[in-house]
Amino acid sequence: MQNIKGKVVAITGASSGMGKAIAIELAKNGAKVVLGARRTGQLQQIVEEIKSTGGEATYAKIDVKNKVDLVRFVNTAVERYGALDVIVNNAGVSQLSRIDELDIDDWEEMIDINLKGVLYGMAAAIPIFKQQQSGHIVNIISTSGIKIVPMQGVYAGTKNAIRTIAEAFRQESDGNIRITGISPGFVKTDFADNIKNEEMKTAIQRGMEQIAIDPVAIANAVIYAISQPDDVEIGDIVIRPSKQN
Repeated sequence: MQNIKGKVVAITGASSGMGKAIAIELAKNGAKVVLGARRTGQLQQIVEEIKSTGGEATYAKIDVKNKVDLVRFVNTAVERYGALDVIVNNAGVSQLSRIDELDIDDWEEMIDINLKGVLYGMAAAIPIFKQQQSGHIVNIISTSGIKIVPMQGVYAGTKNAIRTIAEAFRQESDGNIRITGISPGFVKTDFADNIKNEEMKTAIQRGMEQIAIDPVAIANAVIYAISQPDDVEIGDIVIRPSKQN
């Protein structure tokens, strides 16, 4: 884990769940973390928790739907710590419905956050990475894009769009900027709380109670990916409960 120490890592969606776990575990390993999300109260608490155990952290209020926020976010990292080594595009949202229900508002929200939000994060970080001639993009995707099932069509579509974009970027990159996709399955988070379809929400919450893994497992996958030597790129990691179908 020596490669983690001193790295500056910006994490979106860092106020709870996987983003929070990623921030805390990275800070434990000596990274300087910059937390971004809409809920500043939670961000402040996490930063204080990290600092109380000797870690380094700061936060910025951001909405990944606004590209200007992402630019300000990465600039916060550079201004505070003098560099940006990694951006973790973790913010995501899920609404589950049949496509013929035509829940267009929810489609647009998923596209704005899961797809455009990640692109905005990449667009904000890439100029800094190019200037430094080094950098690492980590996109939190989903196993929903690997096993396609009813009710998750648009959600899975946004996740697979990121998978496709990342692979193209990997081929275009000269190796100075690495890119990793991490696809979690069921993870113990408050992710299901925002799902409007009550039947699906209950089913997912039940699945989480029965088989979901600790978000620290996802944090450990991030640590593994970004702790590799500069000439090693971890492309895709799928991490799910051993009981998940």
